[in-house]
Amino acid sequence: ASENLHRIPLANEIVLKGHSKVVSALAVDHSGSRVLSGSYDYTVRMYDFQGMNSRLASFRQLEPFEGHQVRSLSWSPTSDKFLCVTGSAQAKIYDRDGLTLGEFVKGDMYIRDLKNTKGHISGLTCGEWHPGKKETILTSSEDGSLRIWDVSDFKSQKQVIKPKLARPGRVPVTTCAWDCEGKCIAGGVGDGSIQIWTLKPGWGSRPDIHIEKGHEEDITGLKFSSDGQILLSRSMDETLKQLIFTGTSVEREGTSGGLLCFYDRSKLELVSRVGISPTCSVVQCAWHPKLNQVFATIGDKKQGGTHVLYDPTLSERGALVCVARAPRKKSVDDFLANPVIHNPHSLPLFRDQPSRKRQREKILKDPLKSHKPELPVTGPGFGGRVGTTKGSLLTQYLLKQGGLIKETWMEEDPREAILKYADVAAKDPQFIAPAYAETQPAPVFAESDSDEEN
Repeated sequence: ASENLHRIPLANEIVLKGHSKVVSALAVDHSGSRVLSGSYDYTVRMYDFQGMNSRLASFRQLEPFEGHQVRSLSWSPTSDKFLCVTGSAQAKIYDRDGLTLGEFVKGDMYIRDLKNTKGHISGLTCGEWHPGKKETILTSSEDGSLRIWDVSDFKSQKQVIKPKLARPGRVPVTTCAWDCEGKCIAGGVGDGSIQIWTLKPGWGSRPDIHIEKGHEEDITGLKFSSDGQILLSRSMDETLKQLIFTGTSVEREGTSGGLLCFYDRSKLELVSRVGISPTCSVVQCAWHPKLNQVFATIGDKKQGGTHVLYDPTLSERGALVCVARAPRKKSVDDFLANPVIHNPHSLPLFRDQPSRKRQREKILKDPLKSHKPELPVTGPGFGGRVGTTKGSLLTQYLLKQGGLIKETWMEEDPREAILKYADVAAKDPQFIAPAYAETQPAPVFAESDSDEEN
């Protein structure tokens, strides 16, 4: 009953699989029909609840930047385009079906002042589409700046924001966010500070709100509440500042796996906790307002997935649509005829050839032409091929029959082998001796010359 008070959908779960490494980015469009997941395997996968059956396969896979991890994904307010931020310095814009519309320019890394570069000069960390304006987006980068871009112009950003730092230098901006009306920007800076800028005419880089010691470690996520009263932040220092719902990481010596924790906003008390994976950390999470379904991404070095939690009584559409749609089982009677298209008036190159049926039949009767070529030899062989039938060579046949021919020359002494036949040769001479048998019965050998001997 206490869970239903918050209407947290925890009864059922599906997993959108496909990635081979941890899933680091997640975006669900505003209608709740399409889900994007980005991973450390460098790819983005697109899922469509309406077009998916219970196999839950993605309908498209993209590799935005070769060799760069996907860091964040964000839908435009009308859900007709999305922003993809990778570890490269250039963000990309895609249309709803995953076709590239363009990529933002990279800045000149030799210009010292970031205000004068036309784009980011090192890897991006985060990006988000303006909640209301369909042409404005925000990106943050390791180069220490946040930038506002216009989607109609990929050549240069509209605004460069540099955070306030205790000492000059380049401190990466690890995450960024718009408020719900698009009037404020928040940035999480590598020095642990959270800085908020209000967009107004002629504004500079000075933040309106500067929380110096927001966190001890890198800030991994920022989100404004829907009423704009609260900014939520999440960090590597294992703390939540005013958080409603978050994913947790697996600790090295810890006993619990990756969890989702739900907190009461007013009292900051833990309301509910859900184990998502026993071995993997939860990286991104989203609670979709229309579907009332919770999305959480997990993964490790071998596989990655997006868990979708839903409740048939509390949730609508989304996962419920495709789970009910089982893939059709193949029938024995399924038959698809390949269509034959005849075009007698086409160019000679594409024209159908006259029938060669008779010619083929004649060739089949010819024993030479229809002879099947012998297969290539595999395995050991000696003196050509190894026994195809009984051995095409007599030698092979004898060898195969088991030691009728013995290969003894390898281990025998040649002198011994010849002397073995000395007695036989004396008794029954065959070659030279019979020729001289009548004229010279006793062989006469040349006498040795003693001088030469000496």
